[in-house]
Amino acid sequence: MDFPQYRKRFDNKSFYKVINAKRFQEVQRIGEKIFFYDIQADKYFEQLTIQDMLTCENGLYMEIDETEWRRVRVESEV
Repeated sequence: MDFPQYRKRFDNKSFYKVINAKRFQEVQRIGEKIFFYDIQADKYFEQLTIQDMLTCENGLYMEIDETEWRRVRVESEV
C-alpha cells in the first residue's frame, strides 16, 4: 500500500491523513470548532485504529482524495 492514504469518518466529523502504519493526522470538527491532531501510534489500540482506517471495513471509515483532505486541513488553520 502506498502512503499517504486519506480517510474520513462516516459522519464527516473527522478526516484523516494516514502517513504510515504508525502515524496519522486528524482534523476533527466539534460544533463550530476544528481541531488538528498529529498522532504517533505507539499504543496497540492506535495501531488497530490505523488498520481499521486503511481497510474501511464496518462502514466507519471511507476513502477520500487528497483534495478533500487539503480543503478540510486549510479550514482547520483559519
